[in-house]
Amino acid sequence: MRILILGPTGRLGRILVNEALKRGHQVNVLVSHEYRLKTDPKLLKVFEGTPLNQFIVADAIKECDAVISALNISRTSDFPWAALRTSREFMSYSLKNILRAMVGSGVKRIVITTAWGVSETRKDIPFWFRWLIDHSNIRYPYIDHERQEELLKASDTDWTIVRPVGLTNSEKEKAIRVTLANKPKPGLTISRLNTARFMLDVLEKDLYVKQFPVISEC
Repeated sequence: MRILILGPTGRLGRILVNEALKRGHQVNVLVSHEYRLKTDPKLLKVFEGTPLNQFIVADAIKECDAVISALNISRTSDFPWAALRTSREFMSYSLKNILRAMVGSGVKRIVITTAWGVSETRKDIPFWFRWLIDHSNIRYPYIDHERQEELLKASDTDWTIVRPVGLTNSEKEKAIRVTLANKPKPGLTISRLNTARFMLDVLEKDLYVKQFPVISEC
């Protein structure tokens, strides 16, 4: 299938692009600057711009069968109190344009990633992590992830919201534990590689439609 992947230059997005190509999918990407891509642009259909521009999003989604979003609010470093690079509502504003483009193009399927600790899962995360979210700039992505989830729930799309636990850069393939309604209890980490593979599995096999799977490694 042809997939529009958003956030293709992020740490998760780069893996999503490469894994999708390995599986034989055709991939459209929307990126602020083509030089930031780690994948050979000749293997992709590249659109330069921002998802905050509804016209560029509408062009990028043409002829696609589905959308995968790995968009996130960027900080200047991984330090929790680092300054934001993007606006506090970057993801939700972008998603409004994505949903509008999906209606215009007839695309129904979308898989996005938010995070464990968003919405009703906040009560399930460790106390120290709740404190960190509340007292650092990490709180802004969590607030905007919740806005994203509300937009999707109100939409007429076939959405899946994947909520990974703490992301790592491990390249080991491990079994994935899927948690729904906090059962079974999730682990604390999952690699970006396994997250990307899970998201593609969800798309290819049409799994967890209108559900919020929390994923961790066994």
